[in-house]
Amino acid sequence: MNTDLGKNIRALRLRDGRTQEDLAAALGVSPQAVSRWETMTCYPDMELLPSIANAFGVSIDELFGYGGERSKKIDALADRINAMNRQNNGEDVNLDECITLAREALIEFPGNEKLTLALASALYNAGYVRRGEYHITGPDGYSLFDVERHRQYPEWQEAIKLYEKIIPALTGGEMRQTAVLELSSLCANLGEHEKAALLADSAPEIPASKTFLRIAAFDGKEAVTARSEALLETVRISAELIESIVLTDCNLDPKTAADLLANAESMIGLICTDGFYGRLYGFLACLEMLRSYYLGLADEPDEAFPVLFHALDYAKFSDALPEKHAEHYTSPLLRGVKIEAGDRPGTFARELPDVWPWWSVPEYGRVRSALAADPRWDDWVRRCRES
Repeated sequence: MNTDLGKNIRALRLRDGRTQEDLAAALGVSPQAVSRWETMTCYPDMELLPSIANAFGVSIDELFGYGGERSKKIDALADRINAMNRQNNGEDVNLDECITLAREALIEFPGNEKLTLALASALYNAGYVRRGEYHITGPDGYSLFDVERHRQYPEWQEAIKLYEKIIPALTGGEMRQTAVLELSSLCANLGEHEKAALLADSAPEIPASKTFLRIAAFDGKEAVTARSEALLETVRISAELIESIVLTDCNLDPKTAADLLANAESMIGLICTDGFYGRLYGFLACLEMLRSYYLGLADEPDEAFPVLFHALDYAKFSDALPEKHAEHYTSPLLRGVKIEAGDRPGTFARELPDVWPWWSVPEYGRVRSALAADPRWDDWVRRCRES
């Protein structure tokens, strides 16, 4: 942690003419502990910071040497942690470093909601990336979370405590939305469905969401753009709902499941009428990989492989999107909507064979083995790697 806390403790102690032994006795710690703080070998426990500040008659901000820069530094730290966390998109790139940075930031700024949320989100992501989300099939043929397995994830257990700590202090806005969304997901994964339902009941109805309220905020061209943004978000979420229903309802036969996923893709095509999908290219690539799984499960390899190569085309378009500036969608319904720059490096196409079919599916091993035995699989992998 980049802080002068140790130097400041020493300077304040010398200011007051106190020895390390005097300060240690006042705080109930050993003189060796004070010495380690001052040489910055280690940092005081978070719980001790108020007592240390009181011992010198200063605020915690003053203890850390802050003037009016506290908020700027918190924002910079939170932005850095969140940016690092987004890099771990299905792969552990820097999770340990990210989580450590968040913990150190909270030592420097104890209890700060923005930094607490950043740590919780990193732990939330770490559970998915390091351990995965698992499903079992219930006796009625519907997919259920593997609750017993998920309850063993220390990252998720800690994240839940952090979310529950800060949500009461968040009265609204994007931070509360993020915390509620992520906590709801974890509660469901751990079988705490009533708690997740209460969180859902506390949220506003769809017309009161940020996306739809922006429509009422404007007129003219800006109102058209707001409606386009709401349309894009609504269709994207609708397509995701179709995908999640297919994954959850194990009573669907594989061919029907594949057809429903094709319908989800067609739904997106209804608004992206010129064939340019912007940030939806990545989702469509994943959707096609999942469709290839169900076609493989239905023993329809001649249908599965064209879908796989279509997924590769989508992934290539996703990789080719500009990373450092925004463009606009070009279809008549969406032309006012900006395409925000992404955080993922342009390597998704090369990664497709490693992440196929993206979602957790019950017969992954058998279907993959069957597809991999077909020479077309090796051709697909080769083309992915060459992308």
